[in-house]
Amino acid sequence: MSSSNHSHYNQSGTSEKNLFITIALNFFITIAEAIGGFISGSLSLISDALHNFSDGIAIIITYIAIRLSKKPRTFKYTFGLKRAEILAAIINASTLIIISFFLIKEAIERFYNPSPITGSLMLIVASLGLIANVVGTLLLKKGSENNLNIRAAYFHLLSDAVSSLAVIIGAVFIIIFKIYWIDPLLTILISAYILKETYEIVKESIDVIMMSSPDGIDLDELKHLVEEIPFVKNIHHVHLWKLNDNDTHFEAHIEVENISVSQTSEIQRKIEQSLHDKYEINHTTLQFECDKCESKTII
Repeated sequence: MSSSNHSHYNQSGTSEKNLFITIALNFFITIAEAIGGFISGSLSLISDALHNFSDGIAIIITYIAIRLSKKPRTFKYTFGLKRAEILAAIINASTLIIISFFLIKEAIERFYNPSPITGSLMLIVASLGLIANVVGTLLLKKGSENNLNIRAAYFHLLSDAVSSLAVIIGAVFIIIFKIYWIDPLLTILISAYILKETYEIVKESIDVIMMSSPDGIDLDELKHLVEEIPFVKNIHHVHLWKLNDNDTHFEAHIEVENISVSQTSEIQRKIEQSLHDKYEINHTTLQFECDKCESKTII
């Protein structure tokens, strides 16, 4: 006896609102900080401008990915284009990593060749950058909670808010104490902080692309949960992966006792409900069988 069943539990996607406002803010601050950085001689201000420019590009990529992920399924793309958002997250995070390494290199060279910096101009422009980045993070914060793509863009903005604050502190030290070496030091610290945080986004995105089992789901525990359901003898040939942040897929062979096909419908419903309630698995494909497979290991 063999049958195939599948179910879908829909979860709401991430809203596109506030993205265009955030893009405009970032490009405005990029221009202001780039001009201010060159005039004042501040490398940390220029680094902040580069981060803001990458933020603007990141959010454009984020918007395109969101639009693609909502495209309907086709015969060629039977899952749709939902993973466009994961690719966007990898691109955005990887861009930040490359920029951070470049700025660390520039900062090390500045240590050996220090130059005078106009602290007052640095302070004014960095303050504008801080305000814009705080507004941007607030606009994207809600969407970042359950969407890896938005989270990558959100962290672009959050990291820039932190870096703008650091530049402001550096500007105060330059104005009061004339400590010019604090500028490249801040650049290195900001870049190191961004590298640490973006690594987690890249790692999580690659796990999704490689179809790894989601964190927090123990397959042995899941097996025990399913096999407690009446008439289920064994669960094997399990595949568990995330299509994107909100779409977890599960498929398996379910060995049952010698019962009628109609009885498997109720078993299917119980399995789907249990997996959804405990693990938030929202797409389940089950193949029912009776003494069919020779190998009955979970993987």
